[in-house]
Amino acid sequence: MDATDVVLPPEENAAMPRSTQRPSRTRRVVGVVVLAIAAAVMSPVTTARASGFYDPPAPVTGAPGTVLEAEPMTFYLDPVKAVPSTARATRVRYASRDRSGAPIAVTGTVLVPPVPWFGPGQRPLISYAAGTQGMGDQCAPSRQLAAGSEYEGAFISGLLTRGYAVAMTDYQGLGTPGTHTYMVREAQAHAVLDMVRAAQRLPGTGLPSGGPVMLAGYSQGGGASAAAVELAPTYAPELRLEGAVAGAVPAELGAVADHLDGSLYSAFALYAVAGQSAAYGLDLDGFLNARGTSVIAAVKGECVGESIALHAFTRSSDLTKDGRTLTELAAAEPFRSIIAEQRIGRLKPAVPVLVTHSVLDDVIPYAVGRGLAHDWCTRGANVAFSPNITPTHVGGAVPSFAKQYAFLEARVAGLPQVSDCWWL
Repeated sequence: MDATDVVLPPEENAAMPRSTQRPSRTRRVVGVVVLAIAAAVMSPVTTARASGFYDPPAPVTGAPGTVLEAEPMTFYLDPVKAVPSTARATRVRYASRDRSGAPIAVTGTVLVPPVPWFGPGQRPLISYAAGTQGMGDQCAPSRQLAAGSEYEGAFISGLLTRGYAVAMTDYQGLGTPGTHTYMVREAQAHAVLDMVRAAQRLPGTGLPSGGPVMLAGYSQGGGASAAAVELAPTYAPELRLEGAVAGAVPAELGAVADHLDGSLYSAFALYAVAGQSAAYGLDLDGFLNARGTSVIAAVKGECVGESIALHAFTRSSDLTKDGRTLTELAAAEPFRSIIAEQRIGRLKPAVPVLVTHSVLDDVIPYAVGRGLAHDWCTRGANVAFSPNITPTHVGGAVPSFAKQYAFLEARVAGLPQVSDCWWL
């Protein structure tokens, strides 16, 4: 089925939690999210890379999730720092594993509301995976939260307002030394799950080690959340995972790269080339011409808004020595095997999952997101699929965030999820 063969889901029969009856606040929050995303695209972060906290000593020791260093910070909701969040914010550096299982240091942020949890059971912890930030160290979510320039800050604030604690990884190589391993499935999943472990071990948060955990993310973050829920049973079986949200998931990189090549969002494909080659130790000199080498080197130091502006409509055939496109390169080794390893949907999530995607997404094809939901269903997962018709990738985040709030609160309330697999 392609993007023109859209089947909208039936109305859910299950009772919804009380929080879904607050549409005005939800509309305000997601409206701010859209404005923040637009602002991020127009105004890339230019904060200089700091030393010290983001430069971990070598070698990295400790089990995954071990807190290596922590320091207080302030989460600001605006770039002029006029509106600080009341949440207790801590920047952390923690032990994780790269795609091959080697120990690495990753940074992130733990946010805890200042008021007690009044819901049922223990305070839930949301491991929120950020959408595409860029590849420069200055683009790390922990830096942008502190600078008031994180475009998903309004949604995160909405989670805190609902009483959830939030743990947000910077991913491998984003802030810390090395190249950010953009869209490398296992590396991103490990960073998301180890961020939970670190948050639960961080002193003074009041978060129980065995408390309820949920995952969420959109775009790159949707891919990270989806990969994490797949790997959780084997990589982090001790976590009390209750559910996961995966919005606009780039589950099949080959199809996404073909769609992006030469488009307004060509930079995302360039990020993938840089991130995948770094993760697998692949030398690109045999494939790229002088311009290609220069472009890939450049994107490694850029944030998303800057990259979109500088590399819009770049065609990959203009960057390769023999004029082949990314799609043509992806069909041959070593790229074919690397891309195949990033495929999401081959493992069954053990908890309820919500997959959201806009039919009119101009970055990640709708068929890719729907295909992920279908793949999970064929493996027996409990999947709710929520399509929408909001134009563009950025626009599709608005209904996705609204659905995320309802999904998370339903899990907290202990309500069963009605699976959509019968119609997918």
